[in-house]
Amino acid sequence: MTTSALHVARTGLDAQDVKMRVIANNLANVNTTGFKRDRANFETLAYQQVIAAGSQADSQNKLAIGLNLGSGVQLTGTERIDTQGTMNTTGNSYDLAIEGAGFFQLERPDGTIGYTRAGNFKTNAEGLLVSTDGLPLTPQIQLPEGVSSVTIGNDGTVSATVAGQTDPVQIGTIETARFVNPAGLQAIGGNLLIESAASGAPQVGAAGLEGRGTIRQGALEQSNVNTVEELVDMIETQRAYEIASKMIKASDEMLQYVNQQL
Repeated sequence: MTTSALHVARTGLDAQDVKMRVIANNLANVNTTGFKRDRANFETLAYQQVIAAGSQADSQNKLAIGLNLGSGVQLTGTERIDTQGTMNTTGNSYDLAIEGAGFFQLERPDGTIGYTRAGNFKTNAEGLLVSTDGLPLTPQIQLPEGVSSVTIGNDGTVSATVAGQTDPVQIGTIETARFVNPAGLQAIGGNLLIESAASGAPQVGAAGLEGRGTIRQGALEQSNVNTVEELVDMIETQRAYEIASKMIKASDEMLQYVNQQL
């Protein structure tokens, strides 16, 4: 029995260590634009059925309860919580935020598409709107030379006014993508997510249509990490880890006692 207790306590240590790592990553990204917090999900390991409930207690009676011994806990996955982050008004024409569901699309060096909520875009030497890592938006938005102002509508329509002209010219549309299961997207770092078998195929189109959120110019979506909640979770996780470690110590002392007495 003590060996089983050691195993169960060890699974508890592993689980709380993983949860602490998830919390640490959330807190580390509290100021990351468009970051969505993660949550560690756990489930019980297999149970050992020693006595089945409802088995015969004697010739006339059946047991009302059985004897089932749990074998611990295991991690089932980390779930990304896609609640809306706070909007921070910047006034920068190239700062964009999505209000509602959806992701900006970026073309990666290998030609595949990455998805992000971070809308802090810049212009490169060719006048293309790119991410801070230099990845261009797709479809590409290229600003003309001598542009004096840029206006981006809620539906992603991009208009530019060129110096010497009074009327703005439409130069393209920023399309966004939404997924049936956005939590199934695979995080690869650099504020990027990629499609997976769990996320489903992207539904691409104009912002504000078919469930896609609208685009807000001159603002950035902040991380949805709540520092107070994360600190409370951290304390709870630390206490659970300490309890599991004490269980291991107690089980070890019980084994030592048995070895000394027998």
